[in-house]
Amino acid sequence: MPIKSISAATRRRFLKGAAAAAGAAVFIPAPFAIGQAAKVKLGVLLPYSGTYAALGHNITDAMILAINEAGGTLGGRPVEYVKVDSEADPSKAAANTNKLVVGEKVDFLTGPVHSGVAMAMAKIVREEGTITVVSNAGADAVTREMCAANIFRTSFSNWQTCFPMGPEMLKRGHKRVVSITWNYAAGQEMIGAFRESFAANGGTIVKEMLVPFPNVEFQALLTEIASLKPDAVFSFFAGGGAVKFVKDYAAAGLKTSIPLFGSGFLTDGTLPAQGAAAEGIVTTLHYADSLDNPVNKKFREAFKKATNRDADVYAVQGYDTGKLLMHGMTAVKGDTGAKKEIMAAMRGATLDSPRGKFTFSKAQNPVQDIYLREVKNGDNVVIGVAHKALADPARGCTLA
Repeated sequence: MPIKSISAATRRRFLKGAAAAAGAAVFIPAPFAIGQAAKVKLGVLLPYSGTYAALGHNITDAMILAINEAGGTLGGRPVEYVKVDSEADPSKAAANTNKLVVGEKVDFLTGPVHSGVAMAMAKIVREEGTITVVSNAGADAVTREMCAANIFRTSFSNWQTCFPMGPEMLKRGHKRVVSITWNYAAGQEMIGAFRESFAANGGTIVKEMLVPFPNVEFQALLTEIASLKPDAVFSFFAGGGAVKFVKDYAAAGLKTSIPLFGSGFLTDGTLPAQGAAAEGIVTTLHYADSLDNPVNKKFREAFKKATNRDADVYAVQGYDTGKLLMHGMTAVKGDTGAKKEIMAAMRGATLDSPRGKFTFSKAQNPVQDIYLREVKNGDNVVIGVAHKALADPARGCTLA
């Protein structure tokens, strides 16, 4: 039980005893009334500097937007945001997590972006019991072998975003492909998910190319791709690396002869910089800016008004993090000590998200639609649903 709850309970017992001793009528507050004005401490471990700073700011600002839309409270209590810059640095992840969980004693923890940071964070919160919502990092293990009753995810597993593309490429007649990504955990998991479905349905991966992270020198590899003459290429890059790869791919003359496919992060938040080079690229992801539903339209307008920036998939995940925390805290009327009840409410939630409604699997990972998108006129246009209500297989998770 948080220190503040213990203090409040002690004060109530003291007042009650004093009233009885004095024989006077003393007003005893309803449960949690004394602590009702106490702020909920919400820890935020996201990158606010470096390559992924824009992602961190969008996740944070959208989460705050969701909570502000409900009066700026969680379960009727005001919120104190305790932010730590993760720097997307796994070597600092344990210290930063402990700073929030042990040092600040936050009631909830959210973040991060980087999968390496998420792995270190998950290890600590499993031991400490802090209710944690992963708002971006897709490391499969977080909701597989490292799953825990107090760990939720409002984003995706790396597997989810790429598994549906294997059958889709085969449908289009692409039986021999090259895959290319950065050589780090997220890249390996995304390519692995694509390989799983592609090979199982009869496809052949001619070569898997792993680029040292965060290297963006692609020319030699593009020359090799041209010589291999695959039917198509499947890729995962994000941010600046995605911009460089897509532009280099087109400049090498490959775009017109070898179609490029990828995880949606290849073209999400990167299209303005990629320009015409991105036209025609087909990707799979759990969101697209142009999704035609009322929640998405309202959200995008509100986010733009609040930040003067356009919303993206990262903002959606932050927004849904705020919604999930509100759902849990509303169920217990602001009692952060009622952890089991909070987690049960969160586990059973159906979130009406800008991405479309989704629920949570037994591993507390989203069960969500994965959309097929094609870049048309500078926009990721939804051209279909690659997989309806896809759940990560949660291999190794022991949650009931």
